[in-house]
Amino acid sequence: MAILEIKKYPDEVLKKKAETISEINGDLQKLIDNMIETMYNANGIGLAAPQVGVLKRLIVVDTSPREQNQSLIVLINPEITDSDGEILSEEGCLSLPGFTTRLKRKERVIVKGLDRNGKEIEIEATGLLARALQHEIDHLDGILLIDKISPLKRELFRKKFKTKK
Repeated sequence: MAILEIKKYPDEVLKKKAETISEINGDLQKLIDNMIETMYNANGIGLAAPQVGVLKRLIVVDTSPREQNQSLIVLINPEITDSDGEILSEEGCLSLPGFTTRLKRKERVIVKGLDRNGKEIEIEATGLLARALQHEIDHLDGILLIDKISPLKRELFRKKFKTKK
């Protein structure tokens, strides 16, 4: 296994839509293992393939350090099939180091996809897991946290980010 480079804003790969995965093979299994190791190494709770420069619809999520009764989830071609409620909470991103913002997300989601062995799975999630799933699926569609904040906050972020470079 290897720790992959996490792409940081404004890397263009983060703005691109990921492609559907049509074949589960050894290369994909290796990518999954490397993404898991990379996520844990970065102390993250989720990672999407575009964040490591791979435009494939693959996410890994593990909220167990912060939520009880959770474990590692690998989802291939995930999609949100149902959601309800709204909750406002603080959110950060491994591709936007040091940046957090309060963001509205759906309080409950149902997500369908395939596990790493190609078996169909459906997850009903609330709390941090629901937030993490929505966040990582956004990455698959080229959507970042800063795309969901007000234009004024976005401009302040960009100015602050330029001074950090």
